[in-house]
Amino acid sequence: MINCKSVFTFFLLVFQLAASAQLSKSYLDSLPVSEIDIPITINLKPIFAMAEKQVDTLFTSPNYPNAWIQADCATRYKYRFKRSPFRISASGTTFNLGFTGYYRITGATRACLGGTTITPWTPDCNCGFEEGDRKVNIGFSSTFTLLPNHILNAKIVRQEPQALDKCTVCFWGQDITSLVMDGLKKELDASKKTMETSFGNIDIRPYMQQAWNKLSEVYAVPSIGYFTLNPKALRMERIGAQNDMLSLTIGISATPVVTLIKPQPSQSVVPNLSPAANKDGFNINLEAALQYDSLSKVINGYMAGQRFEMSEGLVNKHVIVKECKVYSDLQDKLALEVDFEGSYKGTVYFTGKPVYNIETKMIELQDFGYDLKTKSLLLKTAKWLFDKRIMSEIQKYTSIDMKSYYDTASKTMNEWLNREWTKGIRGSGSIQDLHLTAVKVLPEHLLIRSNCIGKLNILVNQMEFKF
Repeated sequence: MINCKSVFTFFLLVFQLAASAQLSKSYLDSLPVSEIDIPITINLKPIFAMAEKQVDTLFTSPNYPNAWIQADCATRYKYRFKRSPFRISASGTTFNLGFTGYYRITGATRACLGGTTITPWTPDCNCGFEEGDRKVNIGFSSTFTLLPNHILNAKIVRQEPQALDKCTVCFWGQDITSLVMDGLKKELDASKKTMETSFGNIDIRPYMQQAWNKLSEVYAVPSIGYFTLNPKALRMERIGAQNDMLSLTIGISATPVVTLIKPQPSQSVVPNLSPAANKDGFNINLEAALQYDSLSKVINGYMAGQRFEMSEGLVNKHVIVKECKVYSDLQDKLALEVDFEGSYKGTVYFTGKPVYNIETKMIELQDFGYDLKTKSLLLKTAKWLFDKRIMSEIQKYTSIDMKSYYDTASKTMNEWLNREWTKGIRGSGSIQDLHLTAVKVLPEHLLIRSNCIGKLNILVNQMEFKF
């Protein structure tokens, strides 16, 4: 199974847009569902090679060539059977396995009556010794179907063995080819029944549940917060093979979020496979909630300690920003509370509505205004002191340039998509669009949503496979 860590790394790269902010709990109910459909191509040659190594190439009767198999009182035989390398091919959902068998048989008969021996054994009758091993083509075909309830159903068909050489025994040259083929069919039918019992209906739900649990876990993201994929639906579609390559598309519907506070992991039963979406690529909606306390720390880092020189008549005055605080005014606007000291002491309250400028790719505060509160009557009548210097600085530090995030995120994601994620698993793809979709001032946090659209293909050339 593909390493889930690789999938999660892909999602985390999208969150570079919010990498400089601390994040808090978001509202999942209104978050658009993300759709991720990833075509996967698996090179079957390594699996075929493993199957070749796992199955013996030589089969003999017990203790060959010294012991005999006595089928009844009147017959005994012993054999050696060698197989050629497997010939495995695939088309659609059908796999064909064939090989050439090379065999030699030694047998003898005697007369019996009611289980009592009447005559001794005849001289040994041989087939495949002097004339060389006799050859026969053997094959099976298997058609598989993955059902919505995670049952992998396989129907196995035994093909008619094709004798390439005649098998003649004893000095009179009796042709026993049909007898050998009849015996071989019985053995092949027994093998077919065993395979159908073992592999006819395989319940892969336990394995899918393990993968679903991994998808549902909470993952810590250094310097950002906690990532939760929140999977909603799972689909596996367009399964088919051609020659040595198996193709399928794995689809996931989810509402991925990043939060500052670690949420409780939510475990659920893996749902049945959803109907095919027949889509390619991914459309991921990211919801990031910037906590006001964290925004306050960011702005304080720029503004705290800033000194502004002002003139009042012929006297030079100054104010020093002491502390900034960001919160919601509960009317869809951001409120910035700035405490200052120096020649004057007081607090100024700025308000503005964050709006995303598509052309400049910046989040800017519009409808910007302020209200000044101070104990100084003179300062209350001199609000104009704040009209230019301090307001321009506040506006500068409350504007967020998203272009640099877009460029960095797109470059990083494209580099990651086109690389070997782990040994034998390589990705190829591209980011086609990355943009912000909404900015909302909520009572608890500033909500930023973005959308990422692109394509991703995965080629698996090596994978763990156990028989």
